[in-house]
Amino acid sequence: MAEAERIIGTPGIPEAARAAQERDGDGTEARSDASADAGSGTPEEALREPAEATGESAGETSQETAERPRGRRRIAVLFAVAAFAYLVDLVSKMIVVAKLEHHEAIEVFGEWLKFDAIRNRGAAFGFGQAFTVIFTVIAAAVIVVIFRLARKLYSLPWAIALGLLLGGALGNLTDRLLRAPGMFEGAVVDFIAPKHFAVFNLADSAIVCGGILIVLLSFRGLDPDGTVHKD
Repeated sequence: MAEAERIIGTPGIPEAARAAQERDGDGTEARSDASADAGSGTPEEALREPAEATGESAGETSQETAERPRGRRRIAVLFAVAAFAYLVDLVSKMIVVAKLEHHEAIEVFGEWLKFDAIRNRGAAFGFGQAFTVIFTVIAAAVIVVIFRLARKLYSLPWAIALGLLLGGALGNLTDRLLRAPGMFEGAVVDFIAPKHFAVFNLADSAIVCGGILIVLLSFRGLDPDGTVHKD
């Protein structure tokens, strides 16, 4: 129709006005098409999209909020176990030094188990007497590693295992730093003497128990952050 009017001409309408009218018609059609495209979605869909995005963000936030207290509880368990192991070891050594050192051994189960106080400059169970400083550095490094792992700790069994390691390492490290013959070379107090076995203390026991538990957890595929993997 527009093409016919252009060829034949519209009576009473000048040429310039006719061209403007054609431009207005094209613009109106374009605006109508754009409005139709914009209104193709229903109001429910328009509201649903931001609501879904808000729901996902809220879900992630709530999950992070729930994990944060759980991680704090695991860290509290780690330090509680470490404090208990450290204090039991410390008190037992104080009693041994005061009551048993320089005295005859006490038989607990005949010859199979005795309490016999000795000073050990080596590692656990008396190994490596010539490497006291090295073992001191290793104990300090173990403590630092455990503190770093604690930031990502969400597993209760791992918290107990690391707590035992931390308490035992702190117990023997205290001896190496504070007892004779001097700083970093102090001799550890050992007193548990099974028959045909090395003499050890409660800190050594805590370290061994924590290590065994870590091996079992690793075999089960449980990581410190609480995830379980299968090889």
